[in-house]
Amino acid sequence: MIKTTKSICPECHDVLEATLYEEDGQIIIKKECLIHGLYEDVYWSDYKEYVRVQEYSVIGEGISNPMTKIVDGCPYDCGLCPSHKSHTALAIIDVTNRCNLRCPICFAIAATTKYVYEPTKDQIKDMLVTLRKMKPVPAKGLQFSGGEPTVRDDLPDLVRMAKKLGFDHVEVNTNGIKLSESVEYCREMKKAGVSSFYLSFDGVTPEPYIIARGSNLLPMKLKAIENIRQAEYDSSVLVPTVVKGVNDHQLGDIIKFAVENFDVIRCVNFQPVSITGRIAFQKRKEMRITIPECTKLIEEQTSGQIKASDFYPVSCVVPVSRAVGAVKGKRYLDFTAHEHCGMATFAFVEDGRLVPFTHYANVEKFLSKMSDVYNDASKGSKTKAKFEMLRALSHMKFGLTRKFTSSVLKDGTYKALGLLMRKMLMIGMMHFMDGYNFDLERTERCCIHFAVPGGKVIPFCTMNAIHRKRVEEENSVPLEEWLKTHKKTPIYRPEEKTQIIMKTS
Repeated sequence: MIKTTKSICPECHDVLEATLYEEDGQIIIKKECLIHGLYEDVYWSDYKEYVRVQEYSVIGEGISNPMTKIVDGCPYDCGLCPSHKSHTALAIIDVTNRCNLRCPICFAIAATTKYVYEPTKDQIKDMLVTLRKMKPVPAKGLQFSGGEPTVRDDLPDLVRMAKKLGFDHVEVNTNGIKLSESVEYCREMKKAGVSSFYLSFDGVTPEPYIIARGSNLLPMKLKAIENIRQAEYDSSVLVPTVVKGVNDHQLGDIIKFAVENFDVIRCVNFQPVSITGRIAFQKRKEMRITIPECTKLIEEQTSGQIKASDFYPVSCVVPVSRAVGAVKGKRYLDFTAHEHCGMATFAFVEDGRLVPFTHYANVEKFLSKMSDVYNDASKGSKTKAKFEMLRALSHMKFGLTRKFTSSVLKDGTYKALGLLMRKMLMIGMMHFMDGYNFDLERTERCCIHFAVPGGKVIPFCTMNAIHRKRVEEENSVPLEEWLKTHKKTPIYRPEEKTQIIMKTS
């Protein structure tokens, strides 16, 4: 046995005692509901990796002005409640549940829920204000999501509003259809202030799209990327949903595609599939893939250019933000996500090949020195802390790595960080939980949060596994009622076999 924790029943969402144990080198989560029976699933597929990343565990302090009280306990008091332990690294606002696709693996879509959830501009402004008022660190990174956010004609206005309220980074989560139709639309979004497009991208051949999305969307994705390029963007993110047996053989090819399009792609963020809805154990077993499996496949499929050992949990950067903040007398965001939620690495693109950040830096020694910087600065010894910061840089080789990292440490600005990011390709992965592998310890440390109407902020996985249906139903109108007051234009594209559900005119 590794530990005991709390989970939920996938059916009734009751909180259950759960056990994590090692079996055949994997970490398994096991729980039993008195009504719905016993559940087992893979939590992490590699015991040694599970132990390695635990070294980077950091417990955050949450926020000092929670929006709800502790009444029913986690995960029912969202949010954020006083027991939550991380502040917001990335805020998400679903601006609609309408979509111009019907993907079998999607979290939310009006065509299947039979209602339309589409917050008004005033409601969205209230959500943005709530996020900016969070203490001790207001949210600065924002994603507009859905549904498909680009079906809203006022999306550029929403972006401008977010930028005016102080969000440094505003990205749009999109399937790319609208981007593929118009370079001018891409330019309009850039002018409005969109920092990056978060583009779903499941593979480099038609098959993954046909299986996961219902049609061959690859030509459309390629056109969207080309239009982003024509609009002179230099920042977009490819977001593959990874399903075992569907596209796990293409992880290396997706990274290679990103390298070939490095002028517009800053990151590939793999998302091991979150299995929503009722599904039998055998089918889950066929689909389930976890972070360690992905990192090993990346090592194999990149011929060792990127190794599994090059990946670190998101929380590993906490010593850096805390050290810079202590020296400058400012408070920066702490990425205190649970160490088993996500991992990432950075790599330089050199002559068409990837050279990991770890080739130019001793990550462990650098992070250890940054912890010393924080400790010295916190005790009032800022001169000593600055000296320790220089010593930390000695664990990086001369060149671009040290130059741009030094700028980040010296300036501590979003601009300086952006310059560093544009020199590297980030390869990351976040494994969002579902009802089968749910762990409340991870929930309490989530740093990706949904803002919803009514002044609440809800951690990502509890939103999708528990609260989404209630939140949307409380703030929605029946689909048929919505259609009466909105002119619709159904569009069928035979070449893609894709039904465009609702497109307002």
